[in-house]
Amino acid sequence: MPRETIEARIGRRLVAGHQRLAVAESCTGGMLGARLTAVAGSSAYFCGGVIAYANDVKRDLLGVSAALLARAGAVSEPVARAMVRGACRRLGSDWAVSITGVAGPGGGSPGKPVGTVWIAIGGTRGGIARRFRFRGSRSGIRRSAVDAALRMLNRQLN
Repeated sequence: MPRETIEARIGRRLVAGHQRLAVAESCTGGMLGARLTAVAGSSAYFCGGVIAYANDVKRDLLGVSAALLARAGAVSEPVARAMVRGACRRLGSDWAVSITGVAGPGGGSPGKPVGTVWIAIGGTRGGIARRFRFRGSRSGIRRSAVDAALRMLNRQLN
């Protein structure tokens, strides 16, 4: 019998808790939503997502304030947390996952080098946010961010 994937485990837990999930993605461009919806039956718990690649989309669709974006920058803990709140509110979910980061190869800075990614998970039981520094190619950084987000969400649902 094949081993249960982390995506299927997350789905099973959401269904058991009668809860719904949304995503707000920036640097991963929809990869997290794609992984979650690859599971048959995911429509029972997955609401949808916002690919908020540009700051004006973060502001206009997720309600991240322009002042916060200017003060903290898009790749920051407060913006990742605001993206979660906005996704829950906008999509009517119990839980949301946000990912915002610098996938490279350009765009990094001394304070936020390429590979810096903030992931936030929030829901009815509070939330967490964590900064990561991934190494590798653009595609590798994006895959690593999605894998980390799935692991974080799975732990939060436990």
